Amino acid sequence: MIVILLSVRFCQRRGVLLFGGTCVVLTVVSLLLTRSGSPYSGSINGAISIAAIAATTYLVLKIESAQAATYAARAQLAHIARVTTLGELTASIAHEVNQPLTAVVTNGNAGLRWLAAAPPNIAEAKQVIGRIVNEAKRASEIIGRVRHLARRAPAAPDWFDINETVLATIPPVQNQLKADRILLQTELGTDLPAVHCDQVQLQQVLLNLLVNAIESLAKVGYECRELRLATSRGRGGVVVAVRDTGAGLGAELDQVFNAFYTTKPDGLGMGLSIARSIIEAHGGRIWAEVNAPRGATIQFLLPVSPKRYSSVLEKQDVVESRPQSS
Repeated sequence: MIVILLSVRFCQRRGVLLFGGTCVVLTVVSLLLTRSGSPYSGSINGAISIAAIAATTYLVLKIESAQAATYAARAQLAHIARVTTLGELTASIAHEVNQPLTAVVTNGNAGLRWLAAAPPNIAEAKQVIGRIVNEAKRASEIIGRVRHLARRAPAAPDWFDINETVLATIPPVQNQLKADRILLQTELGTDLPAVHCDQVQLQQVLLNLLVNAIESLAKVGYECRELRLATSRGRGGVVVAVRDTGAGLGAELDQVFNAFYTTKPDGLGMGLSIARSIIEAHGGRIWAEVNAPRGATIQFLLPVSPKRYSSVLEKQDVVESRPQSS
């Protein structure tokens, strides 16, 4: 029983079944090889041992399946929250895509004029065509980033630069920052170690924190609207901080990460709860602080070691590998 209970730490479903079957076989072999004592008592003890091993294996598999289902439900809820956030930022995304499209139209008209000149200015036309290609690639990259955030796929952790991920999360909220006259400042640390996690999930956390900060800043005067995004070295990993000078958190500081707790009239109270689940699944931690004289800071630490998150992925794979019912 102890062996089976320990096997769940490093084995998946088939491995646990294999350990359980091996223990049953060893129990039967031990019973057959025992020459002394009462055969009747030995048979009773053997039957009890086999029953205990079978019951332990069954209960371990049931608990493991329940945990895997919990991780799968959490991943699905995180995907819904991510798509909802992107829906709220539709105007900003449309504005960002519209910029390269407008540049394509402008350069296309300029190219037609250069070609219609007498004689045609081939050199200028080639430059214009080059700019059109670059703007088209830029629009494609924007759409690709949005699709990357909106896709529903198994977690795919990898090593990457945290600063690049932070900078890639800013464009979806850039238009909202301009509309609300919010000053965004970035303080990105140098020589930061690479982190090992799912980049899409990390972008979801950052996007959620940025949207919350923007909504908080909308409650104060224009002269006080400042947002700062910083990265730095922390104890055992990398720290990412989102600081704002908005309305702040006040007495709700210890409750903001609880599920279904919200200070917004139309909020669900799941954004920060999902963010905490994602960060903790990666082996990190997230916390909030009150700024002086106003505002709040929410920051999280991502460890360099990926060990804990690897075990979470194994549990998710158990569910994702099962056939889905129609």
